[in-house]
Amino acid sequence: MLPMKKYHIQNAPFVVPTTDGKLIEEHHGRVATNNNEISIAHMVAPPHWSEPFQTPAFDEYTYIISGRKQFIIEGDTVVLEKGQSIRIEKNVRVQYSNPFDEPCEYLSVCLPAFSIENVNRE
Repeated sequence: MLPMKKYHIQNAPFVVPTTDGKLIEEHHGRVATNNNEISIAHMVAPPHWSEPFQTPAFDEYTYIISGRKQFIIEGDTVVLEKGQSIRIEKNVRVQYSNPFDEPCEYLSVCLPAFSIENVNRE
């Protein structure tokens, strides 16, 4: 009997269907790897993209690979650019957007894993 591997290389992330032009590739999470503890996704937000306000029941970490991304966090407007990251605590009202003329590529990590049921979009 072969020993069970203690690692998993993700070669085929789950591409979340969207209608707003945003690319979401879940590498680890509820759908891609049946993991409820953490989700890790590669995303590209197109120019002039935005989501409704939400109050997620998870901590979310974002790392900007290229471009810029805007966050409205309980009334504060924050803009991150390449090489910057942010952690937004769970149960905080936030809106994510890319009001700029270039795409924004970034990584998102959610603890516990992202789910539509616990994002609490308005």
